[in-house]
Parts: sequence; structure tokens; C-alpha cells
Amino acid sequence: MDLSNLKPAEGSVRKNSKRIGRGEGSGKGGTSTRGHKGAKSRSGYSKKIGFEGGQMPLQRRVPKFGFTNRNRKVYQGINLDTLQSLVDEGRIKDTVDMDVLAENGLAGRNELVKILGRGELKAKLKISVHKFTASAKEAIEAAGGEVVTL
Repeated sequence: MDLSNLKPAEGSVRKNSKRIGRGEGSGKGGTSTRGHKGAKSRSGYSKKIGFEGGQMPLQRRVPKFGFTNRNRKVYQGINLDTLQSLVDEGRIKDTVDMDVLAENGLAGRNELVKILGRGELKAKLKISVHKFTASAKEAIEAAGGEVVTL
């Protein structure tokens, strides 16, 4: 390395950078490449998301419909065949409660849980959750299990 092959570090020198607003002689004085008048020429301008140049924006043209209940309760559904597969794997013994479901990743500790009736349950389980479908309740009791509603 000698003086003939020295170069500045990568990214430290910018070529063709506009020096805006530095007098008429620079060729970029006056309006500083912003043109004349209008919102874009002003300082502090930033376009709002969804702005369509003053035209009525799409999100305001499209009609709203339906109803959203703010107080609705969302239940995490767990089917009987899922419980049976956990019994077969040996991850559930005889009782199923919120702690057991959380450990196995089926529901969070603070979630509302509903047992659904898909599949077949052969194991005798004591299940205590928030809700049961009629078919699930029937299947659990038919297998000799117990249903406890929290």
C-alpha cells in the first residue's frame, strides 16, 4: 500500500449529493427542487396513510355493515379425540383441568375452554373446564368420566 492506491472507506464519500438551498449559483436554490406552492413544497409535509389527493378515500367509500359485540366471550375449543390422543401418549392421567391443558399447550391459563364432541373418548376422565357441548358431555359420562363446569 502506498499513496497511489489509497481510497476512502466504503460509504464515507457521497457522489452527486444535491446541496439544496445553497443559493442560485448552485442550480438548486430558490425552491430547493420542491417546485412552486402546494402541500409538498411546505416544510413539515407528510402524506397521511390512505390519502388520495382529496378524493374520498377507499376506507370511507366502502360501506360498513354488521355488528361486533364488544362483550363476546371467545372459547378455545378442544375436541374429545385430542384428549384421547393425549391419554394414549400418557400425557394425561385421570383429571383434566386448566393446568393440565396449559402444560400440554392446548389452551392458555386465562383462556375460556369448551370441550367439543368430535371423535371418541375411551378413557375415564374427570374434566373441569368452562363449557361442554351436549354431545361431549354425553360421551364423557358414557366413558365413565365426570364433567365439572367452572
